[in-house]
Amino acid sequence: MEIDKIDQIAAKAFEGYVVKKDLLDQFRKQYPVPTYVVEFLLGRYCATTDPEEIAEGLEIVKRQLADRAVKSGEEEYFKSKAREKGSVKIIDIITARLDSRTDAYLATLPSLMLNDVRISEEMLNDNDRILTGGFYAEIELEYDAAIAKEKNGRPFGIKNLRPIQLSKRDVLEILFAGRELFTLEEWKSFLLRSVGLEPERLSERAKNVAFARMIPFVERNYNAVELGPRGTGKSHLYQQISPYSHLVSGGKTTVARMFVNMGSGARGLVCKFDVVCFDEISGVSFDQKDGVNIMKGYMESGEFSRGKESIRADGSIVMVGNFDVDVEHQQRISHLFGPMPPEMRDDTAFMDRLHSYVPGWDFPKLDKSYFTGHFGLVSDFLAECWTRLRSTSRISQVLPRVDFGGALSGRDTSAVQKTMSGLVKLMQPNPETPISDELLEWAAKVALEYRRRVKEQQKRIGSAEFRNTHFSYRIGEEGVETFVSTPELHSEQTITDDPLPAGQVWTLASGGMDENAGLYKIETNVGPGSGVKILNRPAPQPFSESVRYAEQNLYSKYKELVGDRDPRAHEFSIQLRSFDSARSGAGIGMGVLVTLCSALINKNIRGGLAVVGSLNLGGSLNLVYNAVNLAELAIEKGAKTLLIPVNARKQLNDLSDEMIAKINIQYYTDLKDCLLKALVE
Repeated sequence: MEIDKIDQIAAKAFEGYVVKKDLLDQFRKQYPVPTYVVEFLLGRYCATTDPEEIAEGLEIVKRQLADRAVKSGEEEYFKSKAREKGSVKIIDIITARLDSRTDAYLATLPSLMLNDVRISEEMLNDNDRILTGGFYAEIELEYDAAIAKEKNGRPFGIKNLRPIQLSKRDVLEILFAGRELFTLEEWKSFLLRSVGLEPERLSERAKNVAFARMIPFVERNYNAVELGPRGTGKSHLYQQISPYSHLVSGGKTTVARMFVNMGSGARGLVCKFDVVCFDEISGVSFDQKDGVNIMKGYMESGEFSRGKESIRADGSIVMVGNFDVDVEHQQRISHLFGPMPPEMRDDTAFMDRLHSYVPGWDFPKLDKSYFTGHFGLVSDFLAECWTRLRSTSRISQVLPRVDFGGALSGRDTSAVQKTMSGLVKLMQPNPETPISDELLEWAAKVALEYRRRVKEQQKRIGSAEFRNTHFSYRIGEEGVETFVSTPELHSEQTITDDPLPAGQVWTLASGGMDENAGLYKIETNVGPGSGVKILNRPAPQPFSESVRYAEQNLYSKYKELVGDRDPRAHEFSIQLRSFDSARSGAGIGMGVLVTLCSALINKNIRGGLAVVGSLNLGGSLNLVYNAVNLAELAIEKGAKTLLIPVNARKQLNDLSDEMIAKINIQYYTDLKDCLLKALVE
């Protein structure tokens, strides 16, 4: 592997905090500890770009893991060493409990199969997470032969304990200073490398999934679900990267473990960890009937009750699971929450508390080629930075600059803002540094799409209150309203309910002697210059004629169509895309005119709309001769509204009752009438 530009910047920006990520490969399956434990040691001894120093450090790490990591079958050997030498050092996950029979705290060390190890109250007070999910630590285990001879004696005890996590106080200052040396795209790549992924192998949508998985680590009380195919690493981040997250594998979980023990008052996982992830969510259930209701209440307010006492926590809740079929099939047989447990699957109130639905199907099945060999931040440094970033919110910086559309409810807006806040923290951690429009727009699109996916499922379940899902945003007062869709809802060849960006329109051509009627999409961009340029090469002659008629009508009637915007002072680039056997683009002049005007005045086109109309040079509308055929084609292609010249009205009286109930037919009398009815109000 050659050191690239990002590696060079990283070595300069984070000297002593970067590690070559492929060093992990030689430890990945060899020792029974998670990635961040190995990286904790690599960060201590191999945080350099010097190959000789890395080699020396690797030998130390190998020696320590060989001496201290307990492999299966070695339990009695380590116990024997503790007896012979008085103590032994191991690396293990440690948990503890109160034994009320003896009024003593006892620790459990699973790798040695010991569950009655003495531990002092002082150690518990300093490390209270031992009493919930526990954590990995470097442990010095002592053996007292005198106690072993006592009746019910417990000879093993914890002599020293060192949690495997960074304890430096100035990690954020180091992160802020280092981030300044990267561009936004370089930082995105470096962040992906820091969690072990190679950005060159990932699509933009896959990268967005990876970043969305990071949000719960930096945003308090963030609720997300990710469902998708097996083998895409959905739970990897929550299990391997940070000591501040806890993975609950499929099966029964208890209210006491998750939230609070009613008897002892001991706080549960959501109080002790930044992120609690339910793996294999389809098999998860609570021991009490009201378990899901308690979780719903917590997901809404960040609070739960113990008797009269209200307890606040800021642990994020993530649920990951698998589809047994692909996403298209899943939508045909059910909705996208189908794999969830029965008590959550069709509960729209539960869904409403989710801030995002991460599309796991956008992420590839992982193999060796997706893991990076470049430098990335040491996991424990990254995890420490993320946990410190949770204490701030960036919503106040986002709010004044983004205006959301009217389709978003109060819960939608707060969900989108939390997702944006998390993405902004990840990309620009320093709150003093201005947020660029590029970063803000990217965060808005991801946040709206991931929240809209939740609302689309609520709509499918049948709740009328969720029927408006046309999510949109506008950046700044002068910004254009942009609508955000969820790609899995439709194929590229169907007309969707989402408003189209300025300069795009669906249009239907009547066809003729040599071709059938067909669906086209016209896309137009506008810039400085003059004239209309057709991007299709070669341009079909009938389409060129449609464009020429639309162009001449725009020039001659622009004052009544677009006001004081002079089309002759702009250059239009126009592209035709056909979706049927019809390819010529004949008789679609009205569609071309609508797209030219829309691009010029920067206004969106209504969603679900198909335009029909053929122009002549004088601005008159040609007679539509097969209106019934066109209406049926519009319905087949998913259109909800057909905009057609009034001269087709009598023909459409022959449209069947079944068909006429499926589409809203709107007539127009002239060019201006058509344009006004096509544009979003």
